[in-house]
Amino acid sequence: MTVCRPVNGAALSAAGGPLGELLGVTLAALRDGALRRGGPLPAGGPQDVARTLAAAVDGVLLPAEGVGAQSALAALVRAFAAGSADPADPCCAAHLHCPPLAVAVAADLAAAVVNASLDSWDQGPAAIAVEDEVLATLAGLAGLDRGCAAGTMTSGGTASNLTALHLAREHAGARVNVFCSQLAHFSVARAAGILGLGEDAVVRVAVDRERRMCAGELDAALAASDRPAVVVATAGTTDFGSIDPLPAIASVARRHGAWLHVDAAYGGGALLSRRLAGLLDGLGQADSIGLDLHKLGWQPVAAGVLLVRDRVLLAPLQRRVAYLNAPDDEAAGYASLLGRSLRTTRRADALKLAVSFRALGRDGLGALVDTCHDLTCHAAATIAAHPRLELDGEPVLTSVVFGYRAGDDVNAALRRRLLREGRAVVGRTEDDGRVRLKLTLLNPHARPADVDALLDAVVGAGDREAGA
Repeated sequence: MTVCRPVNGAALSAAGGPLGELLGVTLAALRDGALRRGGPLPAGGPQDVARTLAAAVDGVLLPAEGVGAQSALAALVRAFAAGSADPADPCCAAHLHCPPLAVAVAADLAAAVVNASLDSWDQGPAAIAVEDEVLATLAGLAGLDRGCAAGTMTSGGTASNLTALHLAREHAGARVNVFCSQLAHFSVARAAGILGLGEDAVVRVAVDRERRMCAGELDAALAASDRPAVVVATAGTTDFGSIDPLPAIASVARRHGAWLHVDAAYGGGALLSRRLAGLLDGLGQADSIGLDLHKLGWQPVAAGVLLVRDRVLLAPLQRRVAYLNAPDDEAAGYASLLGRSLRTTRRADALKLAVSFRALGRDGLGALVDTCHDLTCHAAATIAAHPRLELDGEPVLTSVVFGYRAGDDVNAALRRRLLREGRAVVGRTEDDGRVRLKLTLLNPHARPADVDALLDAVVGAGDREAGA
């Protein structure tokens, strides 16, 4: 039976063999599910999605006897696609949730087929070499010394922040206080809690009118601290895309002997754009940097990256395990990546990045960034000119925060109406305690007319909720 056959590259025929057959079934089911959905997300709500999935398995996910590979794939993938939010739809614009590049998806499939793991050389020889080259390329792009820098692929910004704070604490050799802006990602405080520092070890520093951490306030807070310090600067806040003044913060951190980590999970993608890369000037002065290429990089999840300016800073992660990285093996050149990550088993997530880099080049990827930035500027101008919408500040990257001119209840309800009707996925946040709406535009194939149609849907839903 096809379902029982192991998959490997050598077993694939010119027509793809059993995997090729199953890919055909999968692609057809994805297409059928998308047609059933008919929009950016399924209409009806959570209960309808759950019922559709239950019906796809006749109420029994693990039957006594299997139904076969093709039947299982066709039914579940069709229901899965029908019940999913589609980031490739121009009306799906709530989160940092990108439509992945087809070439990256294909490369990710290759990584799954080979099924390498990077915790020892003999499980992933080529995977280790690919990750090394991808990380060196990103280090150079970020302004770090390629010869000294190192890093690891992570599951995303949350894992990168956790790992960076762990390294910083171990480097300090003592309990540390963590300084970040009022708008820093929630994972910073959660990481402090996980590491045993306590969330009360996190000091929130005031932001300026442009929602950037105030370097002067940081200087004063560090001067008042009685512990070693870690400074977390944000290059691209989740809601507004604001970027802290990295050169000034680096100078303050250096003066106080603090470790500087830059959470560039969102804004790091601006490095690909020659137009926007200057927003991240000073990034190369950091001790550690977090990037997420499954945001402004158009990669399938997960494609997180943690970089450190010097590989010696990764020493706290190093472990010696006889069955993975015996010292005489490593001395002979058979190196593992066990000592670079909090994880042991790790898939070859760098392959899709390497393929995308080669396929599009920096200019090709940068053009995608610029297109999304242009769409965001168009959205902001349209919102500012609309009598029933109000703009909450000019965009920096590819997100725009705004509201329908009514109370918080209307803004919250109009978003839920759009979800329930399956018409649009619009983000929700708060600004000065008010419920606001957010568009995060990461679809480079969308056009200004698509953005206009999305905003028209928002206004229409707002009118109905407000009884206008």
